[in-house]
Amino acid sequence: MSLTYVILTSGRSIELSDLRLSSTYGGMLEGYPCKRVNDLKVNGLLRSAERAFSTTPVHLVPPVRQYPDQEAGPFGPAEVLPAVACLGVFQSTALDPDHDPVLYRSALTVVWFHPTPGVHSGEDADPALRDIPWEDLAGDFEL
Repeated sequence: MSLTYVILTSGRSIELSDLRLSSTYGGMLEGYPCKRVNDLKVNGLLRSAERAFSTTPVHLVPPVRQYPDQEAGPFGPAEVLPAVACLGVFQSTALDPDHDPVLYRSALTVVWFHPTPGVHSGEDADPALRDIPWEDLAGDFEL
């Protein structure tokens, strides 16, 4: 059973089978969000995704970075990512038309950032998720 589904702009339907959410800046004790901190967070989340789901390809939806109007601190200007770091595994029908549709599925692990913990479904899903080029990134696997 899927948690939700997304209709890609290509028309393909993908189902979310695993979802992990965390606060983007949870545990940050000192400093402020800046490019260096954010790059470390993004790369750390990608490595976590690769370790946790080593059998599926991993894709990063580039996060929106906002620059609040404030003076630059010792680490450069402030740069803020959306509040929720998301790591999800999506599945769909097989990519290879020669694969038995009963025995094969395609999958892709996706890392993205979202302003709220909710994930919208169907055509109301985040536009960045809907634009994923599934056929170029996902891989087939046998059930």
